[in-house]
Amino acid sequence: MSDILDTLEATIRSRKGADPASSYVAKLFGKGRAKIAQKVGEEATEVVIAAVSESPQALTGEAADLVFHLLVLLADAGLSLDDVRAELRRREGVSGIDEKAGRPA
Repeated sequence: MSDILDTLEATIRSRKGADPASSYVAKLFGKGRAKIAQKVGEEATEVVIAAVSESPQALTGEAADLVFHLLVLLADAGLSLDDVRAELRRREGVSGIDEKAGRPA
């Protein structure tokens, strides 16, 4: 059974260069990284609002929107879920406080 995030990531990548008139993802790619990043920010805000004032179903829907747009941003940047997984593996077992302290200023 394939992971839905891997399937979604592949679908998003396949839409790069597609006709923006027929694909929302292609339209986002066409608008450029700044617009995609702005959309991720908007979706993150909607997640926060849903988390504090809406139903669990609303939060789930907003979280799905955020993950979707984050995958578009990663694809636009030439990154993948595997890159994120590798970073999470690198951080595994490291205190969040220690990990944050070790980041460049």
